[in-house]
Amino acid sequence: MQIVHIPRRFVKDEWGGTETVVLETTKHLISAGHHAMILCPNMLAPAGPDEMEGVPILRVPYFYPYFGLSAEAKRQLDKKGGNVFSLALMRALERMPALDLIHLHTGKRLGGIARTIAQRRRIPYIISLHGGLFDVPDEEAATWTEPSAGTWEWGKMLGLWVGSRRVMDDAAAIVCVGAQEQIEVSAHYPQKRVIYLPNGVDAVRFRHGDGPAFRKKYQIPPTATVILCVGRLDPQKNQRLLLQALPTLQATLPQLHLVLMGPVTNETYHQQLLTLRQESGNAPAITIITGVPHESPDLVDAYHASDVFVLPSVHEPFGIVILEAWSAGLPVVASRVGGVPTLVTDNVDGLLFDPHDADTLVRQVQSVIQQPALRTSLREHAWVTVAGQYTWESVTQRLLSLYEDVLRENSVR
Repeated sequence: MQIVHIPRRFVKDEWGGTETVVLETTKHLISAGHHAMILCPNMLAPAGPDEMEGVPILRVPYFYPYFGLSAEAKRQLDKKGGNVFSLALMRALERMPALDLIHLHTGKRLGGIARTIAQRRRIPYIISLHGGLFDVPDEEAATWTEPSAGTWEWGKMLGLWVGSRRVMDDAAAIVCVGAQEQIEVSAHYPQKRVIYLPNGVDAVRFRHGDGPAFRKKYQIPPTATVILCVGRLDPQKNQRLLLQALPTLQATLPQLHLVLMGPVTNETYHQQLLTLRQESGNAPAITIITGVPHESPDLVDAYHASDVFVLPSVHEPFGIVILEAWSAGLPVVASRVGGVPTLVTDNVDGLLFDPHDADTLVRQVQSVIQQPALRTSLREHAWVTVAGQYTWESVTQRLLSLYEDVLRENSVR
């Protein structure tokens, strides 16, 4: 089987859950004897062929169809959610020999390009929804297009040409990484094959790490109680709530140290976090780490250097970092949004809270840190959950079954 995966971008320096899913499933498809590769625009990376962990990658030129777009605005759109067009991607899909199926991990104009070529070549395509579609808060959606404010978008004609608004309608299947989104997508497309396929985790990789080395490297006291949050520095991830709750937590936990770790996808928000840290009067107890590659040992070591993991997102289709924390034996406190309540069973393998309620967040973190029996119980149940349900082997096998069903149905048609 020849499969091409199309994400919006694929670079080490801007890594997230989508990149992890695309890389891991492609690796496992190749290991199973299939031909799979990644094709994407060359956002934040040079154009041309590349390779990562045995997976072939081709990055091609692209452009933003706007008049008056500054270089800085383009960079911000690259990082967050720009709606691009790529004639080079269209040509690459047309010329790719013996292509059986296209797996989209993005929509809009790139999705329209894939839809157009799939129809020309009479092959099916499927689309995975990683960042949400019908359950995205309005305030978050507004940040996606903010950099293009004041420009004139002439690309709507390109969208009409490739049918970008029909990407979901004409897909052979829609894959949702969040259970809640599957429900909402199914309601909008009742005749469509819509499946829930959660993300996986390399539990072996995260099982062991060097916590003391991480603390030494980032000057975190060995006696500190560490709260860790891993995720893009972006309003969606809501790290601001942790900074606001820190003084209250430190009133009962004076040795508390907060670590925020992840790539910057919103520079304005990043600067706001740095300002909050400075204005807190306790900057030494707050460590903000950016630019750590996903494959770096620092990521694994960060989990093992910490005492509790907190994910305060206001919107979270799945939450792959929860699986990473669980694999490292770290108790989890997470916001009750999107796909998180399906992933985390409250008071069994994690504790949940309202992302707009700092008081509940404080109580849940205090409970985990101050109650050793609760902490142990959460860890034990979490490991059973990870080992039993979220291996990349099982995720890829389910994906392969979907591919085979789609190809069989397309062949009949």
